[in-house]
Amino acid sequence: MRAGFGIVGDRYAGKPAHRDASVTVLAAESVAALAAALGAGPLDPLLARRNVVLRGAEVEALRGQLFSLDSGEGEVLLQGGRPANPCVWLDTVLADGAHRGMRGRGGIRCAPLTDGVLRLGPAVLRSAVPLEAARAGDIVRPALRGGHARDTPG
Repeated sequence: MRAGFGIVGDRYAGKPAHRDASVTVLAAESVAALAAALGAGPLDPLLARRNVVLRGAEVEALRGQLFSLDSGEGEVLLQGGRPANPCVWLDTVLADGAHRGMRGRGGIRCAPLTDGVLRLGPAVLRSAVPLEAARAGDIVRPALRGGHARDTPG
C-alpha cells in the first residue's frame, strides 16, 4: 500500500477520483447480517469485493476517523472516509436483494496515509474512537448534520 496512491495493483490505485478513497474496509458481520435478513445460507464476505475484510470490528464507526491496521509488518495509517456504497453486482455474486440489503453496512472508503504492507490473516486495529464488536454488522445511515446515525433494531 502506498500513501496517497492506494493498493499497488488494485484497479483504483492512483486514480484521481479515488485517492482519498482507494482502500475499502468491510466488517464480515455485515455480510452475515445480510444473509440473516435475506434468509440466505452463509455468504462469503470476500465476494463483496472490498480490499480489507475485518471480523469483530465496528467498521462503520470509523467514518471520518484516523485508524491503523497492523498485520505484522508495521502499522498502516488510514483515514476513514465516505461509505463504500454497494453495487448491483452483489445481487449476482451474493444473493438477490444483496445490493439493497448492504446499504448502510457496505463498509467505508479510506485514504492510505502511510506506506505499508497488509497481509492476509490476523491484524490489530487501533482507533481513538471506541468500537463495539457487537455493532459490527449494524446498518448505519448518514445523519442530517455531521457525524453518523445508527439504525437500531426495533
